[in-house]
Amino acid sequence: MDNVLQMRLVVEADDYDAAVAFYRDALGLDEEAAFEGDDDARVMILDAGRATLEIINPAQKRMIDDVEVGRPVAPKFRLAFEVADASSATETLTEAGATLVAAPTETPWRSLNARLEAPDLQITVFQELDESH
Repeated sequence: MDNVLQMRLVVEADDYDAAVAFYRDALGLDEEAAFEGDDDARVMILDAGRATLEIINPAQKRMIDDVEVGRPVAPKFRLAFEVADASSATETLTEAGATLVAAPTETPWRSLNARLEAPDLQITVFQELDESH
């Protein structure tokens, strides 16, 4: 098998325009391409930088929820975006319509993580506090 060249997460947004405004305009993901088709079919591809696939077991999921939020809240799938300033990003995203689940909290792994309900997804924004990451 050849190496994977790209990973895409495809999200069906109930409110396409609101999702674009949130992820492109508020979060700041760069628009790579946008296409329109018949019957108002629309897609926008946003560049989220480097992608990784994080696989966790249920015990780790519970531990992350406990550290970041203090209670179990995460769905089976959650996106995490590394940002330069988690507090500022959290404020910007809540002003753009996200619901704050948990304010920025320092984790044992030395990052500042905030949990939000964003359009159609639960997300974490995190800021690495150690320069070694």
